[in-house]
Amino acid sequence: MKAYGAKMRIYFLGVAGTAMGNAALMMHDLGHEVIGSDQAVYPPMSDMLREANVETLEGYSAARLKRLNPDLVVIGNAFSRGNEEVEFLLNDRSIPFASLPETLNRFALTGRRTVVVTGTHGKTTTTALAAYLLESAGAVPGYLIGGAPIDPKRGWRVGDLTDPFVIEGDEYDSAFFDKRSKFIHYAPHIAIINNLEFDHADIFRDLEDVKRSFEHFTRIVPSDGHILLNGDDANALSLLPIPWTRVTQVGLSKSCDLRIENYETTATGSRFDLRWKGAPWIEVEWSLSGLFNARNAAMACLATAFSLDNSGDPTGYKAEGLSDFRGVMRRQQTRHESGNWMVLEDFAHHPTAIREILEALKERYPNHSMVTAFEPRSNTSRLEIMHEPLVEALSIADAVVVGAAKASQEESIKLLNTERLAESLRERSMVAVAGASNDDALVQLTKRCEECDGPTLVVFLTNGSFGGIIDRFVESLD
Repeated sequence: MKAYGAKMRIYFLGVAGTAMGNAALMMHDLGHEVIGSDQAVYPPMSDMLREANVETLEGYSAARLKRLNPDLVVIGNAFSRGNEEVEFLLNDRSIPFASLPETLNRFALTGRRTVVVTGTHGKTTTTALAAYLLESAGAVPGYLIGGAPIDPKRGWRVGDLTDPFVIEGDEYDSAFFDKRSKFIHYAPHIAIINNLEFDHADIFRDLEDVKRSFEHFTRIVPSDGHILLNGDDANALSLLPIPWTRVTQVGLSKSCDLRIENYETTATGSRFDLRWKGAPWIEVEWSLSGLFNARNAAMACLATAFSLDNSGDPTGYKAEGLSDFRGVMRRQQTRHESGNWMVLEDFAHHPTAIREILEALKERYPNHSMVTAFEPRSNTSRLEIMHEPLVEALSIADAVVVGAAKASQEESIKLLNTERLAESLRERSMVAVAGASNDDALVQLTKRCEECDGPTLVVFLTNGSFGGIIDRFVESLD
């Protein structure tokens, strides 16, 4: 292994993923030669890698990897035993390999004051906002965002090594050979715990298992650091006491140090006030809607203030630029607007996130009929154990079309019965139907929309592509 700081040839196995692709671009910006492989590389990541002259290879080949002879292989957490290149690395042992979080710790985070954004929901938006606010304040932060932000203009930046580094801290495991949560590698100085729920049912047994990983995370925050904790979330509060560092509670509760008050949805987004220990601090009016986004903003403002001034008093910071923040792609993203039609796409897939986004949209578009198309694709949302929470969340809509649950090769997994989900929604006097496939879901959605009379809001909810039906539906309206 070459010494830290030396120019290296780094090979990314799984370069097409957003986090892996952004990290590859960051390593390239640090002066390393970067090569990546994946089954297929699609826009926008393919365009970004090509513009940076990062070579991308389709498919996997042990012979090719041996010929390239990189100094390090970064293995994405979607890869496991059986992959040709993984098996070569394990058998040959001549080329070092590491997980993405370990690589980031070594090359990007060492010596930096890090802001690590965690929680079941809201990580990408909060990370993007904190990075954007630091830039707006004149700092030159580093950051790695696990999505495609509109602000800042790209998902990664090395930044000035003397300025903070903001990173999205996922609780998912690091790699097939490292089952610790990714955020354990990120050496937090400021740790945001935005919420805490049971998720990632493929790697966590239950809620207690998830909490255990977050407890480990809190133990590596230094004494002069900060933990920003959701003061309205019983699961997050159960991590207390945390006596070894400073803890600040954020939320609606009167016990919170930073309170969100006077929230209201507006025609163009929302407005609310932030009060620090009872005193007025920041008045916010912006284009994002939903109380959950107000909490994301409160966390990002506080993290930015503490990054710029570690005294523990944030009130000198005024959050310039906050009202101009435009968010992240696939979060309340407008895909079409004309006449009576409004089509939005959102990444929400966990029942809580689905409920929150639908409630926010119901407030913002009170005169529209809401038709929701939901793809149960994530490793949690496609499970039958999510039946009741999904019924509660989706029942906020006026009509629901459920796409096909993503298939699983594991026989022990009991997949969501989408027809039963639709039946449970119909029992609540709703219009609901399950598509036999995603293509069939598009047919069913089109039928439902043809029956709509007056302003109609169509909301697509998926953490994937929904089989391409979103683009096809939008094209039909165009």
